[in-house]
Amino acid sequence: MIPASFDYAAADSVDQAIALLRQHGDDAKLLAGGHSLIPMMKLRLARPGMLIDIGRIAGLRGVAKTARGLEIGALTTHDDVAASAGVASYAPALSDAAGAIGDVQVRHRGTIGGSCAHADAAADYPAALLALEAQFEIAGPAGKRTVSASDFFVDMFTTALAPDEILTSVILPKASPASAYVKLPHPASHYPVVGAACALSVTGGTIASGRLALTGVGSKAFRAAHVEPALGGIAVSDHKKMESVCASVARGVEARADVYASAEYRTAMADVIASRAVVAAAERAR
Repeated sequence: MIPASFDYAAADSVDQAIALLRQHGDDAKLLAGGHSLIPMMKLRLARPGMLIDIGRIAGLRGVAKTARGLEIGALTTHDDVAASAGVASYAPALSDAAGAIGDVQVRHRGTIGGSCAHADAAADYPAALLALEAQFEIAGPAGKRTVSASDFFVDMFTTALAPDEILTSVILPKASPASAYVKLPHPASHYPVVGAACALSVTGGTIASGRLALTGVGSKAFRAAHVEPALGGIAVSDHKKMESVCASVARGVEARADVYASAEYRTAMADVIASRAVVAAAERAR
């Protein structure tokens, strides 16, 4: 449980961090909260020759309402996301996800940007951010660019980030107060065996449209696009109808299997957890 030897540099700015990434190439890794990278280094699943610490960079923490929506700095900790009154009112599904990550120690050190950039197949944030139609601001040598959540999460441990780019903020373009995230947690790690997020638009007590995303099932989080149209027209009090619509929610997804849960179990539980997320979002609409 001892990592391979590495060099260390602390960046004082985003530009300096990008320059260090370009200098050291594939041998470099960014260090934010460290709760994803450090365990992998201890197991020698990751062996970076250079760690670039971005934890001291000013301006990458905090939650703010801007003209673009609700912006969350990439270095904002899970605990700060969960405790933010702005996040809770603007997009409660994200509060749910942040508050359910790991344990107290992990939530106080881990960051939203680090978790998203790591792109674990069983991370909590991706489902919530997909359902909330989040955007990611990325800085690189050519300047800044914005990527949608649907394009950001590419595959297991793979994102749209280039090797010399840094995720600087997560943007929620529109308020989604009728939203929720629910998961079946692994009893030891608290990672979701299956997690689901739902964001609804409600008019006069009836769902006008909905977005539903799942994590933990396949190699990456995904939108249940075939289910979403069927959510329209359901009364927010009709929980039975919501449950029936969520049948076969993971259709077409190749489910993962491990020593804790089989692929069949994950697929079956996806229906249950998805329906609970829809019901929870509908209750918030009421």
